[in-house]
Amino acid sequence: MKHSRPGLKELGITAEMLNACVLPVYPEATRLVDAGQDMFGRSQQMTAPTRDAWLAMVEAATSMQIELQLVSAYRSVEYQCNVIRSKLDAGRTIEEILRVNALPGHSEHHTGRAVDLSSQDCAPLTEAFETTSAFAWLTKHAARFGFELSYPRGNPMGIKYEPWHWAHQD
Repeated sequence: MKHSRPGLKELGITAEMLNACVLPVYPEATRLVDAGQDMFGRSQQMTAPTRDAWLAMVEAATSMQIELQLVSAYRSVEYQCNVIRSKLDAGRTIEEILRVNALPGHSEHHTGRAVDLSSQDCAPLTEAFETTSAFAWLTKHAARFGFELSYPRGNPMGIKYEPWHWAHQD
């Protein structure tokens, strides 16, 4: 087995699932700063370089009449375990859940560098985001601020296409 973390076995995550995972294990951020509120009014945190790049990117987008809405940012490994636990409690299988959720410890969200984005033109966390002017703007300009689309179509990680998920490369 590549690695072992407490709490995964109770979620039904097997050694085989861990070994089959092609996503890297990411260290959990220990230094986070306030990044304001997301579109739901929840306080969000990021690493300082990510927050600075995020704010600069939002300002640049706004100057071009593009609204970037923050859906979520930092999520702890414990939070990710709780998301999986709640889906299991709702009757979903671990295999089904892991088709759309990264294994805890393998998500960019707990690095403090990932942001899930949306716009007023679509429901959050849907592929419809790729049809928005916000996505078109990000595709053209996000790299200038150090952000990359983590899971494009056909990505080598085998993760479902997520046009809303961008990570700062600090």
